[in-house]
Amino acid sequence: MLQLPDLRVSDNTQLVLGAAACLGVVGVVARAYLSKSDSGLPFPPSPPTQGLLGHSLSRRNPFLTVGEWMDEHGPVITIRSVTRKVVIVGRYNAAVDIMEKQGGSVADRPRFVAAGEILSGGLSTLLTPAGDRLRRMRRVLHAHLQPKAAEEYQPILMLHARNTILDILEDPYNFQNHASTFAAAITMKVAYGKTTPTSATDPEVIQLRKHLRVFREAVLPGTYLVDMMPWLKYLPWYGRELRQGFEGNRQLYIYQLNRVKQQMQSNADVGPSFVKYVLESAEAHGMTEVEMAFLAGGFFAAGTDTTTLAICTVLMAAACFPEEQAKVQAELDAVVGSHRAPTFADEQSLPRLQAFISEALRWRPLVANGLPHRTTKEVIWGNYCIPAGTTVIGHHWSISRDPDVFPEPDVFKPERWINDQGHIRDDLKFFVFGFGRRVCPGQHVATRSVFITSLLNLWAFKVNLNPMKPLDDMAFMRARDAQPGTIQFKTRIPETEIRRMMQHYPEGEP
Repeated sequence: MLQLPDLRVSDNTQLVLGAAACLGVVGVVARAYLSKSDSGLPFPPSPPTQGLLGHSLSRRNPFLTVGEWMDEHGPVITIRSVTRKVVIVGRYNAAVDIMEKQGGSVADRPRFVAAGEILSGGLSTLLTPAGDRLRRMRRVLHAHLQPKAAEEYQPILMLHARNTILDILEDPYNFQNHASTFAAAITMKVAYGKTTPTSATDPEVIQLRKHLRVFREAVLPGTYLVDMMPWLKYLPWYGRELRQGFEGNRQLYIYQLNRVKQQMQSNADVGPSFVKYVLESAEAHGMTEVEMAFLAGGFFAAGTDTTTLAICTVLMAAACFPEEQAKVQAELDAVVGSHRAPTFADEQSLPRLQAFISEALRWRPLVANGLPHRTTKEVIWGNYCIPAGTTVIGHHWSISRDPDVFPEPDVFKPERWINDQGHIRDDLKFFVFGFGRRVCPGQHVATRSVFITSLLNLWAFKVNLNPMKPLDDMAFMRARDAQPGTIQFKTRIPETEIRRMMQHYPEGEP
C-alpha cells in the first residue's frame, strides 16, 4: 500500500523559520499599506481592535465573535490580522450583491502555499487560483455532475442509504460512523465506480481519509510559515514532508485512475463514474492525466466530508427538536405509510421534510466561518470599496442569522421554507455549497444523498437525545472531525418489517 507521510515541521526547521519570520514582517506591512482603493471609497467599517495585532477571535467559537460584530457594525465588516485586512460578508442580501452578482470578481482564492502549491502541486480544485486551469477543472466537474447526470446515481444512493438503515439496526450508537461510511461508499462509487466492502477497512478509503486529515491541517493559518513567507518553498530542505505528501497523493490518485482505465480497456462492465467520464472526454476538455487524477481525488475528499456532516446535522436537529421531527413523520405517514419504504419518487410530496433539511443546515451551517475568496478587481458595495487582492469571506453563521431574511434566527422553524401554497419556497436559499463561481460542483449529488438518508432514517426511526450523554450540536462547526456525542434510534415500524423492506430496496421502489 502507498503510505502518506506524517506532515510535521521538524524542531530544527521551526528554529530556522522562527528567526526568518522577523524578515517577513516588513514585506507584509508594505503590502498591506500599499493596497489602496482606486475609487477613493473606504473599506467597510471595522470593529475596535486590540492593539497592533488587530482583531482577536475566540479560539473555541470564532464564528460567534464575528456574529456579534455583524450585529453591532453592519452587514459587511473589515477585520485586521496584524496588517492584513479581511472583509467579511455577514448578511444575506450583501452576500447576494457581493458573492453572487459580482461573483466573477471574487472567484479567486488567496494564496495557499503549503496546502495548495506544495502538498497539492497546484492541482486542488478547492484552492486553485482563478484562471484557465480552474475553468477547465470546473467545466469537467459541472458537465458530469449537473442535475440530469446526477440523477443517474440515485439507485446507488438508495442502495447505500438502505445499508445505513441496516447498520443503525445493528449498532444504533454510532450514527456519525454510519454517516461517514455512507458518504465514503457513495463517493468512491461516483468517483471511481468502485464498490467498497466497508469504508472502515478499505485500504484506499483509509489512505484517502488520511490525505484529507493532512490537507485540513496544512490549510489552517499558521501551520506552515511558508504561507507567510512564500520564498521558503524554494529552499530545497524546506517542506520535505509536504513534497513527499504530494508524491504519495499523486501515486494513489494515478493508481485509481489507471484501475478504471484498465477496466475500460478490458471491456468490463463499467458503470457510470466520474473517472470514466473524464477518461472518455479528456481530449475534449484538454485535461492531463495528473489533472484528471487529482480532480477525482479532490472529489472524494470534498464529497465525504460535506455529506457526512450534513447527514449528521439533520439527525442531530431531529433529536434536538422532537416536535418538528414529529411533524415530518406525520407527513411521511400520510404520504408513505408503513407498508412500503419511501424513495426519491416521494420527494415532491414531502415539502415538510425538505424544509426540515434546509432549516437544519441553516441552524448549524457546515462551514460556519466560510471559505476565503480573493478579489481580482475592485468591488464596490454601497459607499464602500473592497480593493483588488483583498481576502473576502462569506460568513455562513452570520448569514444564517440574518434577522431580516430569517426572522427569529435562533428559533428552529422549518415552516420558514414553505410558502402559503404549502410548497418549498423558490425565493429563499441558504448558501450551503458556497457562492458564485466557487459553488460546489457536487452539490446535486450531495443534496440527493442528504435527502435519501434523511428520508429513510426519519421514516424508520424516531430519533432522540441520549440523556446519559449530552449532545454538543456545535461540535462540527469547531472541528470537522469532532465527536458531538450520541443520539438514540427507536424503530417506528417493527424491526422485522424494516429488514424485510430493506432486503428488496431499492428494486421495490414505486
